[in-house]
Amino acid sequence: MANIEKRTTKDGQTSYRAKIRLKGYPAQSATFERLTDARKWVQQTETAIREGRHFKTAEAKKHTLGEAIVRYAQYVMPMKPKSSRSQTIQINWWKDNLGEYSLAEITPALIANYRDKLAEGDLVSNERVPRGAATINRYLAILSHVFTIAMKEWGWVEENPTLKVTKMKEPRGRVRFLSDDERKNLLEACKKSESSYLYTIVVLALSTGARRMEILGLSWQKNIDLQRNVIILHETKNGERRTLALTGYALELIKQHSKVRQLNCDLLFPGKNFKKPVDIRTPWETALKRAGVTDFCFHDLRHSCASYLAMSGASLAEIAEILGHKTLQMVKRYAHLSDAHVSKVVANMNEKIFGIK
Repeated sequence: MANIEKRTTKDGQTSYRAKIRLKGYPAQSATFERLTDARKWVQQTETAIREGRHFKTAEAKKHTLGEAIVRYAQYVMPMKPKSSRSQTIQINWWKDNLGEYSLAEITPALIANYRDKLAEGDLVSNERVPRGAATINRYLAILSHVFTIAMKEWGWVEENPTLKVTKMKEPRGRVRFLSDDERKNLLEACKKSESSYLYTIVVLALSTGARRMEILGLSWQKNIDLQRNVIILHETKNGERRTLALTGYALELIKQHSKVRQLNCDLLFPGKNFKKPVDIRTPWETALKRAGVTDFCFHDLRHSCASYLAMSGASLAEIAEILGHKTLQMVKRYAHLSDAHVSKVVANMNEKIFGIK
């Protein structure tokens, strides 16, 4: 039921107070200078309430994106398996640039406009720092999750406008792996390194495909199981536990390393103070120079492992499982390296069904 009251002040100004009372819903009211505006509001609001749209829209108008981001940073990010510093930078960028907008004002067009601004440079700090396609997509992903939580858990918005924004096209992933000669020279340089840990660390990276921080963070009690010959990673980038097989030369090195482990520290590769992992940046860069290996970073050891697996006949699914990828998308970059294996599989199938090689 709706009611519109005409009000006149002492100085002769007229206004119209509209009220809506519907059973089962909170009363709504608004004041207008014109009667036609009041009637229009009553009609639209009653329809929206009956269709279940009014209160969702009202919540979106009540809260700003800045409020949503503050709440997200306080309650959601600490619950993530691994929230990086880059995510904090990304979410604060949206807060600085769009934080004053109400959630109802954040449209796909507005987000797309700021997506393009990201490619040009930082708006708030006035620094022209262009972002690449992959980085821009990470910015969109964190904003999308803010809206998803605001929609599903807080009831602040009715939909996620980020889902209607086109992502940037990312270039094909880099595939840089060590040739046989490069691998031989690099391992020799690591063996002669001033760091007594570097050689074992590099061998582990090449044989298991583990990331640098996954290896440096290893502890004897928590991660190493020499009875089963495995390394158990309880915390990984994708939030799931992963098991790495320890075999052959890598297993032999770890067993040798266990005989000279530091008794006052549980880390496999402790730093000087035995409280943090060893810093291998300088020894690693020195080894690369001595080996004559260029355009190569530590993470490329992981690419090298995947590439060797592909060339040894491992399927993309097997490579994804070993590296800890949830989907095959990330390992498709190695598909061309397994062409010979694929041809062999097809040839074997043809031989079985046609009897001809």
